[in-house]
Amino acid sequence: MKVNELRDLSIDELQQKNQELDEELFRLKIRHTSGQLDSPSTLGQTRKNIARIKTVLRQKEGQ
Repeated sequence: MKVNELRDLSIDELQQKNQELDEELFRLKIRHTSGQLDSPSTLGQTRKNIARIKTVLRQKEGQ
């Protein structure tokens, strides 16, 4: 997910996307602790995407 794509979304869409990624991160953590996660790098990618969304949200709400 690129920042330019996120900046084109509305605040409501960003909040929805953030909620979806939070749920996905929760499921990935559970799979990781049970040893069923194939690629641990997906955890890091999901965290980074959440951080990108939160950054763009803060920028949009500040304007």
